Amino acid sequence: MILPNGATVAVLDGESLQLFHNRGHEPSIDLVALPTPQIEGGKAGSGGRHRSSTANPDDKRLAEDNFAAACGVLLSKTVLDGNIEKLLIIADSRTLGELRRHLHPAVHQRLLGEIVKNLVGRPKRDIEASIEAV
Repeated sequence: MILPNGATVAVLDGESLQLFHNRGHEPSIDLVALPTPQIEGGKAGSGGRHRSSTANPDDKRLAEDNFAAACGVLLSKTVLDGNIEKLLIIADSRTLGELRRHLHPAVHQRLLGEIVKNLVGRPKRDIEASIEAV
């Protein structure tokens, strides 16, 4: 994938969110880490539709769903505030599914794509290589 200059890359899982800004000029990618955003204490009730039991998610999974929902709200607000022009999301499949439910339609208009992979905590070069491989 050719990532446009100025694009924002969100890398997340059920516990953490990393944001990067691409300062490379096409076709090269040069990601710069942005400050870690403050995620407002989970979106109450996003995972609350489940009850813990052997057949349903436990508290950890509910917390991960709440975190993904809160990330969706944060990304939506950032796009609506005009601070993100182009966005690429990289997340594991479960987190991505929950995140999608909480993204404002304006985010979908600025979405360059999604990469279904867990790259949280990986070196910047691994993230850049995964983007280039798409």
